[in-house]
Amino acid sequence: MKKRLNFNSYQMQRWIKNVGAACAQFIIPLTIIQGIRTLFFPTTFDVFLLALFALVTIALYLEWM
Repeated sequence: MKKRLNFNSYQMQRWIKNVGAACAQFIIPLTIIQGIRTLFFPTTFDVFLLALFALVTIALYLEWM
């Protein structure tokens, strides 16, 4: 007989909110540093990484995540 795992969706949402709050503290400085790095050493990877950081920053600012 298989043992059923208990899953509480409210507890998971709280955990996700905590991770989102922790990421929000670090994403803006990382975006600024990546923007400066992209200005000096523009590679394709740096441009895509800057775009990803910018999208995550906007999503956190508008509370989409």
